[in-house]
Amino acid sequence: MHDMDSISAPAKPGLVSLFTSFFGISIMGFGGVMPWARWMVVEQRHWLTSAEFNEALSLCQFLPGGNIVNFAVVVGDRFRGPLGAIAAICGLMIGPFAVVLGLAALYTRYSGVSGVTDTLGGVSAAAAGLVTAMAVKMALSIRSEWTALLFAAAAFVAVGIFHVPLLAAVALLAPLTIAYAWTRVT
Repeated sequence: MHDMDSISAPAKPGLVSLFTSFFGISIMGFGGVMPWARWMVVEQRHWLTSAEFNEALSLCQFLPGGNIVNFAVVVGDRFRGPLGAIAAICGLMIGPFAVVLGLAALYTRYSGVSGVTDTLGGVSAAAAGLVTAMAVKMALSIRSEWTALLFAAAAFVAVGIFHVPLLAAVALLAPLTIAYAWTRVT
């Protein structure tokens, strides 16, 4: 049995592949596409290892803007430069834009129909499950690094339990994690 991270990466994706891959995950990921992005980039296409995905996502979460948009830019740019970033972003945005316009029109017309709210609640629960599954997969990929798990637990406790504002938690934990990483490298 071998680790998926040890599989050599296939040839770098082209512009069309970046566009179609991000288009596909954007259509599948109603309510949140990051779990689908991880599946496509790490598990299906092997463009990134689990560790590379975690590092890219960490950067994307730290930057302003949507995490998935930032991630599309990072992946597209990594393989094809600025044109790759544009291809990934276009693939990510075109499908959902059309879907949202159509759903908005349907919701405006049928929002009063019984069952619509319950259906949307079920979709929200499914999206929460996908995000949870992605978090578990990310945690499993760093399980041998106890300090990373400690920082992750500290962030969860601070924001999730004690309701510390996210920016305050990042302002406190980011310098600590950077300092820790710096001590390991030097």
